[in-house]
Amino acid sequence: MLREGPLHAALKAWLARPGDVLETAVDGYVIDLVRADGELVELQTGGFSPLRAKLDALLDRHRMRIVHPVAAERRIVRVGEGGELLSARRSPKRDGATAIFDGLVSFPTLLGHPHLTIEVLLCREDHVRAPAPVRGRRYLRDPGERRLVEVLDRVVLAGPDDVAKLLPAALDGEPFTTRDLAGAMGAPVRLAQRAAACLLALEVLEPAGRRGRAPLHRRSARRG
Repeated sequence: MLREGPLHAALKAWLARPGDVLETAVDGYVIDLVRADGELVELQTGGFSPLRAKLDALLDRHRMRIVHPVAAERRIVRVGEGGELLSARRSPKRDGATAIFDGLVSFPTLLGHPHLTIEVLLCREDHVRAPAPVRGRRYLRDPGERRLVEVLDRVVLAGPDDVAKLLPAALDGEPFTTRDLAGAMGAPVRLAQRAAACLLALEVLEPAGRRGRAPLHRRSARRG
């Protein structure tokens, strides 16, 4: 809790139900929230790789849920040294549920485990930042913090079939490259590459040859 940011704290309060226990130890690991029915809930606002050891230790004996917030809508809010509002503008960047592939690429096959569920929360957020970016050694940094305004929707992924639903329907026909996937998702190629890696590992996609140097993929017959 010492390093807990405002987004993490707000979402933990939003998720809590009567009978839940917050920040408690289970088999030597501190869990964000333990449901009254025994489910372990971990709220992960960043990458998933720090969860690997915890999942390896607990998943075979406990039902677990990773809750991951995605900024579907965001404002960039700049404040002065005294906390006064300097400016607020709506960011054109909008993430969807497919942003989960950035985290899922750390351990895609674990989503096939019967005890694991991943829940994506599509949020409206304020990204609160300093008056101006700070110059680091090699580039400008714009540190700040994410603050929850509203939870707009939630997408539950309980296994490979749910992940398959994130694949755009426009790609159901001919084989496609990761660049094609990026276009269909409306996402950067880097995210599409991670999505393809996850979907291949979960056998949602299968290899389908090459187009020049680019590997081709298609929806696996095993997933319809």
